[in-house]
Amino acid sequence: MSAQGAAFGALLREIRLAKSLTIEALAEASGVSVRGIGDLERGRRAAPQRRTVAALANGLGLDDTEGERLLAAARAGRAPGYSPVGVRSFPRGIDDFVGRAEELAWLETLAGRPGAGAVDDRGTPAGAAAQPVVLAVHGAPGTGKTTLALRAARRLADRFPDGQLMLDLRGTDDSAPEPPELMVRVLKALGVPDRDLAKAGPQAHPAVYRQVLADRRCLLVLDDARDETQVRPLLPGSGGTLVLVTSRRMLTGLDDVHRLPLGRLEPAESAAFLTSLVGEERATAEPEALQEVARLCEHLPLALRVAGNWLTTRTGWSVRRLADRLAHEERRLEALSAGDLRVAGAFDLSYRQLTPTAARMFRRLSLVPGPDVSAPCAARLTGQDLRDTEDTLEELVEVGLLGTMGDRYRLHDLLCLYGRDRLAAEEPAADIERARRAMYRWLLETAVVAGRWYEPDHGAPPASWQDTVDLSSADRAREWLQTEAANWLAALHAAAADGDHAGVVEVAESLHWFSDQWIFWGHWPEVFGAAVRAAEALGDPLLEATQLNYYAWAVLLCEGRPRDSLTYSARALAAARRAGDLVQQAWAHQYTAWAHRLLGEHGPTAEHNALAAALFDAGGDLHGMLQALLGRALELRATGLDHEAIETYREVMTRLDGAGDRVEPHIAAFARVSALAGIGLSHSRLGRWDEAVEHLRTSVALIRSDGNTALESRYLLALGEVLLAAGRSAEAREVFTRCAALGPGADPQRVAEARSRLARLDAH
Repeated sequence: MSAQGAAFGALLREIRLAKSLTIEALAEASGVSVRGIGDLERGRRAAPQRRTVAALANGLGLDDTEGERLLAAARAGRAPGYSPVGVRSFPRGIDDFVGRAEELAWLETLAGRPGAGAVDDRGTPAGAAAQPVVLAVHGAPGTGKTTLALRAARRLADRFPDGQLMLDLRGTDDSAPEPPELMVRVLKALGVPDRDLAKAGPQAHPAVYRQVLADRRCLLVLDDARDETQVRPLLPGSGGTLVLVTSRRMLTGLDDVHRLPLGRLEPAESAAFLTSLVGEERATAEPEALQEVARLCEHLPLALRVAGNWLTTRTGWSVRRLADRLAHEERRLEALSAGDLRVAGAFDLSYRQLTPTAARMFRRLSLVPGPDVSAPCAARLTGQDLRDTEDTLEELVEVGLLGTMGDRYRLHDLLCLYGRDRLAAEEPAADIERARRAMYRWLLETAVVAGRWYEPDHGAPPASWQDTVDLSSADRAREWLQTEAANWLAALHAAAADGDHAGVVEVAESLHWFSDQWIFWGHWPEVFGAAVRAAEALGDPLLEATQLNYYAWAVLLCEGRPRDSLTYSARALAAARRAGDLVQQAWAHQYTAWAHRLLGEHGPTAEHNALAAALFDAGGDLHGMLQALLGRALELRATGLDHEAIETYREVMTRLDGAGDRVEPHIAAFARVSALAGIGLSHSRLGRWDEAVEHLRTSVALIRSDGNTALESRYLLALGEVLLAAGRSAEAREVFTRCAALGPGADPQRVAEARSRLARLDAH
């Protein structure tokens, strides 16, 4: 109970009795609630604001002198520093707070809503009959949830004059306090006498708790909540209280709460935080090392604080020395400890609370080589069925040990290192290796099935193929291959290291035509380079020729090294001749011609184009013949023979129209788009602008529907340049803008050129 509040209450009661008024009569005359007057007289509530005092004075019929006396008592009751459990005496750790500006701004906005510190025109809580505002802050261990709540509480304290309280719910302890005990703490902090609590009895404490908070404007911080059952009884039903709940869990079972997921700091915030700890001079002396320390700390506030403390207490250390120490993965968690402050210790608290099934999943997720994983892939690590796997993953999400990105799951690097340590400590090496192999085997098998959507004579998965991944269309297959790329690529490298040469070649072969759908991924040289080595180990000249051709394509187009690619296409030709295979000989000539054309060497280009076409024809390879014709047309354009180029492109279209389903759909789309765009570009060279624009627009629309972003970027840029040359600058601007906005699958050179064109247009 506040002494100042009690003094005001005693004076109010004295005056009311002198006026022979009941509490009910004064409430009716003043407009202040019966409960509010009763709490004021008992000192259970802080002295009211000026407008409430004026309303009471008017209801009591006081003259100016008596009214001023009552107002003076109210002012004394609101003396600065009043706080039953003061925010101003909250724990340390927020003076060097950095970042979270958006989160704090949102908290301030919430604090201004009715029911959270707002008052009506009489100075009473406007939210007395409304729901209080409750905000649940959740996130992984070490994200700074408590620090944010304390920072917000300090900034908002003056809006809640009836009390600012913090309760440590010790949610990660084995014996966390239960709601009845926590309620009593709040009631005592707000001045409810022990005799009143004893008289009411434990069964009535919840009702007393709700009544006491109903007419108050309090700020209540419930820190480190265990779960919903611990928090729910502590949420007031009405009044002007703002409740901040922090928890590692998401507390999804709570209703009518605002939620604030807390993640890592932004890189600039991390650098600023470290600078505040180590000092401006050391930070500015080694800015790159400072940024590296922040990155290796995963921009996690707890890890950053530990790193900063290391540097603060070791003045002889350079920032670079700490960065180099943290760079060793196997020692990073050990290095991120300072005294009793340990990053791994924070993770331990959450890990101990997991069910055995979830703990095993958490450990084994550290085996995932890529940055994230799907539920079907995770299922291979534990042998669970998909539904049980999803439930287990969601348990990890709920406790803050696993993040989500759409339908994928991610362990941040420090948690992954921690999981790896727990895995080595708690599971036999043989079990770990079985889990890893099961995951890798599934990844490669699925990659083969998905890639064959784009291969001639394959398409949809066979009826015998059963799996938890939906590969019912080529688009879904492409989505799986792209989202799971880091994982299946690692599995491919592991297969190569294990000497599974046939498996490596099978994967590369299945992805041959798909690679045209994702040209600028950046890892095709790795895929086909591994396949070349595997084919050589198998001693099969036909496999060797095939994979060397694929590798020549990757070096030529993906890496932009046409001169170097000639070495591999020559090796492919020699291997194909040893194997007596006409089609692979044709492809070797095709890639050789392509490289010479890019090098501007027209004689060799024409020679190898002709050889490729003849060999494709002799080998009966229609898909290859289409590519040879497209190559011939490109060379005709390059030598200024645009009329002849148009005729060759039209021959491609004619062959496509007559081939029916003998051409795989995506290869057909690729060839048709290339022919349409080529016709358009040839028309532009001849000054036929309308025909040029029409053909290029058709090619762009078709390739967009096929989902090939690389080709779309190429032909959007071409369309924009033709429109610009035709004097249609507004249309050109729109096309360049579309090209510049394409995603990561686009040709980076074309995207850069589109942005350059836009800059020039803006300059004029």
